[in-house]
Amino acid sequence: MGNDALNVNANVFQKADLAITTHGSDWYFAVCAVMTVSLLIVVGTSFTKPPSHRLFHYISAGILLTAAIAYFSMGSDLGQVPIQVEFVRPNNHLVRNAGTREIFWVRYVDWFITTPLLLMDLLLTAGLPWPTIMIAILADEAMVVCGLVGALVPTSYKWGYFTFATVAFLYVVWAILIEGRRHAAALGGSIQRTFNICGVMTIFLWFLYPIAWGLSEGGNVIHPDGEAVFYGVLDLFAKPVFTGLLLWGHRDIDPTALGLHIREAGMPVNSVKTEHHAGDHAHIGEYNGQGNVAAGNHQQTTATAP
Repeated sequence: MGNDALNVNANVFQKADLAITTHGSDWYFAVCAVMTVSLLIVVGTSFTKPPSHRLFHYISAGILLTAAIAYFSMGSDLGQVPIQVEFVRPNNHLVRNAGTREIFWVRYVDWFITTPLLLMDLLLTAGLPWPTIMIAILADEAMVVCGLVGALVPTSYKWGYFTFATVAFLYVVWAILIEGRRHAAALGGSIQRTFNICGVMTIFLWFLYPIAWGLSEGGNVIHPDGEAVFYGVLDLFAKPVFTGLLLWGHRDIDPTALGLHIREAGMPVNSVKTEHHAGDHAHIGEYNGQGNVAAGNHQQTTATAP
């Protein structure tokens, strides 16, 4: 049975002159399927960990679930609104004579939820203090909101919001490259390696999102089907691939090494070890199945407020 979503939902929202075709809808549904399968894998593998070690699995599951719902919505041609384009491209056969362009606001709802969770995954891995993490998340949310407002503005003022979003994004980059790397380097080992791999990939991918925005919602250069492919490929790397690399790196990382002292249900309060002398040393070792961390490498952390 073919994809009939565009016909079924044709009268749900007002249609734009320039909108996705069945090819774009098929692609969105394909990405939704990848997100869903990845979600099931993450949830399944979380049960191989003790409850106190599942934080990063649960955060990642929230990212993938939200993305799956958003891509299902976009594949169904829902969660969109027609917006008058600033630039009509008469010499581009793909986007010419387009008075209005389809803008998926549901994409930004996805990003408003998932990008803070991605940042939390990454910055917690570096052992950053909560105040630093929260201000980075605030900047990230400002970036997403400005991107949404800019996409919905039909005049050249959209580029003012684009500028605000770019400034907020540069702060996020600073938090990862400067603060995050400094803390991860102090922790060393698999923590530093995992943060560096995931951090570099995140920054590289996130620098491509403004380009996608400028070519689609901003400049009306590429067709919405091309927009779907551009954003979809970025999201596949930024979410399922990122999640796989992050969780693989965390297989040998004990949460206590990151300052995350999570008590199991029924575990006595005093059974969770806390920092116990100058330098905030954390014990990294094997989980012994009884809620304690077995003696292992003795490693200095800087997971306290700078």
